[in-house]
Amino acid sequence: MQITKLFTSFFESEKAGGLVLVICTAVSLFLTNSSWSESYIHLWHTPIGNQPAEYWINDGLMAIFFLLIGLELEREVYIGELSKIKDAALPLAGALGGMLIPALLFTFFNHNTPTHKGYGIPMATDIAFAIGILSLLGNRVPPALKVFLTALAVIDDLGAIIMIALFYTDNINLLNLGISLGIFVVLLILNRLKVNNLLWYLIGGIFMWYFMLHSGVHATITGVLLAFAIPFENGKPNTISYQLQHWLHHPVAFLIIPIFALCNTAVVIEGDFAKTLSQPYSLGIVFGLVLGKPLGILLFSWLTVKLKITQLPEGFTWKRLTGLGMLGGIGFTMSIFITLLAFADVEIINNSKFVIVIASTLSGILGYFWLQKTLPKSV
Repeated sequence: MQITKLFTSFFESEKAGGLVLVICTAVSLFLTNSSWSESYIHLWHTPIGNQPAEYWINDGLMAIFFLLIGLELEREVYIGELSKIKDAALPLAGALGGMLIPALLFTFFNHNTPTHKGYGIPMATDIAFAIGILSLLGNRVPPALKVFLTALAVIDDLGAIIMIALFYTDNINLLNLGISLGIFVVLLILNRLKVNNLLWYLIGGIFMWYFMLHSGVHATITGVLLAFAIPFENGKPNTISYQLQHWLHHPVAFLIIPIFALCNTAVVIEGDFAKTLSQPYSLGIVFGLVLGKPLGILLFSWLTVKLKITQLPEGFTWKRLTGLGMLGGIGFTMSIFITLLAFADVEIINNSKFVIVIASTLSGILGYFWLQKTLPKSV
């Protein structure tokens, strides 16, 4: 299997970024539950313009994160793992099962409750965190497993983006939405006219983001739309799509995602843990991520192979795929992001963040030790 230079760069940056993410989460939880708690929490509520800092992080910086995800998805669709139906079938099926089963489990625990809208929380996989854990196994990991996990996580993120647009959007301002989509169409026309000056697309993207922000549709959607408007051409290093994706790797992995983690894991740990973990939304998150993710990924992948739609790539076994499914249960970034959209109650949001950290950590530990047992001792 050929792994492109850009994929290798993407994997390496996400690998290191995952380790930074773990450190930032630990630091944030420590500071929030220390004598510096009040000052640390106040930092993220500091007004910038007419909005707190956390607003610009979640609606602004995260749009850049989604731009990188969109560029990687575009590359996978055109020349990568998703470019051929037979190759794409396995990660597509795994991602679909890994979204559907966790959502059903969450709904089982939260049906007819005020927290039923949280079904999207356990559907997502955190690319940086999952790849960071996988990287700890070094060269024992066959290339096919790295590509599968990356493709699955990218598809997961696309599913989360679609879900945010369809189910976590209220009070749409049609005029602003129309202007934003109109700018998107203009950028698509520039693409067709083979305009290869990146500046025009970035300027258009900023205006598209502004109007999307005021439309009621979550502004981060702009990042993915902009990615598909930027000319991909043949995907080689001289194209602006390649250059932008290459340039964004490190800022996203080592600045944007760590800032998001520091801001959104500022959770005060207090109260009755047993009571918190027994809440319907907590049970839905834990069972969705820890059990639903590996079960859904494994089941749908198995069905796809049994129906002879595809076959297991070289280096794959069902035991190894189970381990990857466990790593898929590391929700973290996207799970926390959807929590902020699904719930309004501050206590439920904070408790959910805490439970996401616990469930993601447990999934990472289980996945790591499972793969450690099933992968070859050396390659």
